[in-house]
Amino acid sequence: MTGDQGFSLEGGCTCRAVRYRMTSKPMFVHCCHCRWCQRETGASFALNAMIEADRVLLLKGVPEVVKTPSNSGKGQKIARCLDCRIALWSNYAGAGDAVRFVRVGTLDDPDHLPPDIQIFTSSKQPWVVLPPGTPAVAGY
Repeated sequence: MTGDQGFSLEGGCTCRAVRYRMTSKPMFVHCCHCRWCQRETGASFALNAMIEADRVLLLKGVPEVVKTPSNSGKGQKIARCLDCRIALWSNYAGAGDAVRFVRVGTLDDPDHLPPDIQIFTSSKQPWVVLPPGTPAVAGY
């Protein structure tokens, strides 16, 4: 995604104790169908916007960073609201604190960030139908 002129999307947790703004378009948006994301979210997939951390501004509140295991074995840090416990973004060991994987569902208008790619489709739920024209890969 290119052309960040005037780009701004806001989001936050369910109870609105934490609010943030994305000040540029993400590098890409992936829809992850791995079993780990399915377990972590309690849903069929996770929709994440990969973006530089300095382009995610906190507007209100401070999330708690919870260190959790990950499929890679290197762990991840999940930023969660202290009150409603909603996961706002993750930082994975591979990219460190420089890159956030923002949960697209926490945006006020998530319709602006459809997936650029479907990943780990080898473990997607069998009833999930992938949209034609969107790249899809069996793994990462």
